[in-house]
Amino acid sequence: MTNYQVGLLTTFLLGIFIVIGAGISLLVSKRDKIVDFSIGLAFGVITTLIITDLLPEVFESFGWKYCYVGIIGTIIGFVLLRLLDHFVPDHHEHHKMNSKEAKENLTHIGMITTLALLIHNIIEGMAVYSSALSSGSLAVTLAIGVGFHNIPLGMVIASSFYHNEKDKKKTILSISLVSLSTFMGGLFMYLFHLTEISEFILGIFLSLTLGMLFFIVIDELFPRIKDMKDKKISYVGITIGIIILIIAFFIG
Repeated sequence: MTNYQVGLLTTFLLGIFIVIGAGISLLVSKRDKIVDFSIGLAFGVITTLIITDLLPEVFESFGWKYCYVGIIGTIIGFVLLRLLDHFVPDHHEHHKMNSKEAKENLTHIGMITTLALLIHNIIEGMAVYSSALSSGSLAVTLAIGVGFHNIPLGMVIASSFYHNEKDKKKTILSISLVSLSTFMGGLFMYLFHLTEISEFILGIFLSLTLGMLFFIVIDELFPRIKDMKDKKISYVGITIGIIILIIAFFIG
């Protein structure tokens, strides 16, 4: 098997981790608990991902000399998702929501998270594919690290749509799109015969993603956790999310 094939196969298999996460969520029958746990899990995973992965990578891409490009890209990513946020259905400004609004808000969080993860995973797929061209074993190790943090994100998406609305179509569509997004990144590299991504271009993409994830944490997940009546289960989710990302960081 050539390194090109290893790269494509690895980016495809990455999507399985998303499906595993969704499967875990769907197997749990207690809707309210798995929803609160998943929100906490997402908060822990995305916050740790920002601190241990994206921030260092953006800085590495630009260095001190061009760090302002990363800052501008992050702001653009945040503002862009903030604007898109108003066009995604079930949007509610954060106030004391009734049960119907809270349910709609959770679906809204699922849609916004799916959108940001699509962009993030395409970039990851490009990076994993590039690493496979230099070393197949490196790509597999990197993919395992990346895959670990995809499991809880799969749980979040499934919880947002299935446990919240019992909407199988939205659940399947969202999980399918996100799980295939890393493969799309690898396929893009393969079809256009690209062997690596310019560090500067990669930094721009990463800074945009960083801004989007900042928005999800600050404007979507944190207010939701703050308004929970019983925060214990979400705190457990946050803790497990941080542990998963730390393990993934050392593996990858």
